[in-house]
Amino acid sequence: MPHLLPYAASKGALEVFTRHLAQRLGPRGIAVNAVAPGMVENARTRRDMQHSPGLAEYMAGVSALGRLGTVEDIAGAVAFLAAGDSRWITGQVIDATGGSHL
Repeated sequence: MPHLLPYAASKGALEVFTRHLAQRLGPRGIAVNAVAPGMVENARTRRDMQHSPGLAEYMAGVSALGRLGTVEDIAGAVAFLAAGDSRWITGQVIDATGGSHL
């Protein structure tokens, strides 16, 4: 799927950027992390799924949890990283895909 190459490259760049910023900003007490969401059901993806029969079932099937993600699933991961309980986590990309493609 060559049309996905720029998207994949940008995701890789963000992962490296996250680690680099964490290293640079750590001495100032600033933690830097990223969240990598999987397929999330929202208005755009519902529209895409209407035009691609079977896409929702396929995406749910590659998730270890057997469903598409929700906006609340991703918000929960972000809220955890923003809370004090994550203070010792830095330079990480949190996989919020429901275990897709394990």
